[in-house]
Amino acid sequence: MLEKTEKTWPRFVRTPEAARLLGLSPRTLEKHRCDGTGPVYHKLGGRVVYTIADIEAWIDASARQSTAESAAGHVAGTAR
Repeated sequence: MLEKTEKTWPRFVRTPEAARLLGLSPRTLEKHRCDGTGPVYHKLGGRVVYTIADIEAWIDASARQSTAESAAGHVAGTAR
């Protein structure tokens, strides 16, 4: 018989704490959410929450090596 594994639940933070972790104002994070450019979020009982893992993933996806790189990860002005 297979042993049932215990689920580890993510740690959720609300907008003010997520913004503090990112070094942003809560309003800037709200704008990112409205524009679809911010970290993945969840709505639980009408409250917006973020997981630490989703915040970290957004940070990792935002990494760039050059100011010429766009969000798509290619150098601006070059052919695709």
